Amino acid sequence: MKASAGVAIGGTVAATLGVKPAVAAGKSEAVSDVYFSKTLDAKTLIALYQKIKGDRIRGKVAIKLHTGEKNGPNILPREWVKEFQAQVPNSTIVETNTLYKGDRYTTEDHREALKVNGWTFSPVDIMDEEGETAIPVKGGKHLKELHVGKHMLNYDSMIVLTHFKGHAMGGYGGSLKNIAIGCAGGQIGKKEVHGVPLDADASTVSWPGKSYFMELMADSAKATCDHFGKNMVFLNVMRRMSVDCDCAGLHAAEPTCRDIGILASTDLLAIDQASIDLLYKLPANELHDIKERIESREGLHQLEAADALKLGNRRYNLIEI
Repeated sequence: MKASAGVAIGGTVAATLGVKPAVAAGKSEAVSDVYFSKTLDAKTLIALYQKIKGDRIRGKVAIKLHTGEKNGPNILPREWVKEFQAQVPNSTIVETNTLYKGDRYTTEDHREALKVNGWTFSPVDIMDEEGETAIPVKGGKHLKELHVGKHMLNYDSMIVLTHFKGHAMGGYGGSLKNIAIGCAGGQIGKKEVHGVPLDADASTVSWPGKSYFMELMADSAKATCDHFGKNMVFLNVMRRMSVDCDCAGLHAAEPTCRDIGILASTDLLAIDQASIDLLYKLPANELHDIKERIESREGLHQLEAADALKLGNRRYNLIEI
């Protein structure tokens, strides 16, 4: 294994891999471990998970991932997930319905999309199928509570398995986005996280974006993180990184940057920070499109907003295996 360090300084991404990060006077040198491999396959995904699970993953386990719109070309390989899930006893893949009127807007349509996309090797729990329930957002900047899929309360721990990529509103979608939007209920919670009035028809009003949306996502993610406490781990798979989310389905732009690898951590903020740092080390011609997407949406503010809510540590040790 090879360890290096990274840190984001002054609100901009500073890729300092291989350099011990400076520490401000009076602040702790505590950093979080992020494991990384350039190898992209199920065996590596499982090996990285074994590095971080410890005693955190117990009881009834939710595996939160993005199952995608029909026939999306960039979704996590189902064969990887099948092999991975086989190593996680008492686990269930979990999802929620969407706020936009696409392939996963209703539970019935969502289940059809699951079949089309090959999520047939395991039951998928659509957590808001039987409604939503409010959980607190402790210290949230904008939200005091968030409505999540009611079934989320049935789980003791959560594995956040994320396809890291661009996103139309968030700029990029990492672990934070996966739970911030992905655990929110389709009809109430997703209005809350998108800043849409609860009495409005979401298809007829504009959805606020940029920094305000990043802060709403951080608030939403905090609700789920507080709910599970230490019983969460995070994996980011950096492959097929279109500027578009898997919500775009067949309309997603073809990726213009290379695959990078898989990251794993017990720290939500550290894993997303490390993913951004690795992305920003790509050659300019590869980075251009996804960087433009991220920065035009003020996506890096996700990291600042999460830091303000103490969702993790922006300082990390990158441990390559």
